[in-house]
Amino acid sequence: MGGGPRFSGPHWRRVVAALANGDARTAYAQIVLGAELPGVLAGAQDQRRSRALDSLLEAGLIERNAADELVAPESIFRDLLAQQPRRQPRSGVDRFMRLGRIERYPANKSERRELLAWIISEAIEPGEHLTEKQVNERLLNYTDDVVMLRRYMVDFGLLERTASGSSYSRKLR
Repeated sequence: MGGGPRFSGPHWRRVVAALANGDARTAYAQIVLGAELPGVLAGAQDQRRSRALDSLLEAGLIERNAADELVAPESIFRDLLAQQPRRQPRSGVDRFMRLGRIERYPANKSERRELLAWIISEAIEPGEHLTEKQVNERLLNYTDDVVMLRRYMVDFGLLERTASGSSYSRKLR
């Protein structure tokens, strides 16, 4: 057998794989709607019907009841969802980021300062002098609104602009 992982019970990959097959999907719909075995995939060859039903049985989408009839258990999708890990609450600056970009600015000033300080520490080296264009290019990694982000950094005293406005640098603490 292959070296891939083996799963017992319902697993989302098996369910999706079974439902990706047109015959299996049609058979599943028919069983959910109450069709009995002779009527399931009635026009298909026995081998195709058997393959479709086997994949549905293996995935846990259908099962045989005490009377040996095929039924679709109502719990399959609830069971699959219960297997998913719970999302851990995010902490620190991650609460305000999504995929490495600012999703929202914190309303709390100390949290906003923390977010801005983290971004500037990632984007600009101490002692580095950059033009406005260079600053904007770096801040573009974190937001599309670089003007607002740059303004926040200046307002919070994290980014200094020369009097002439020709260059910016990270303010040293």
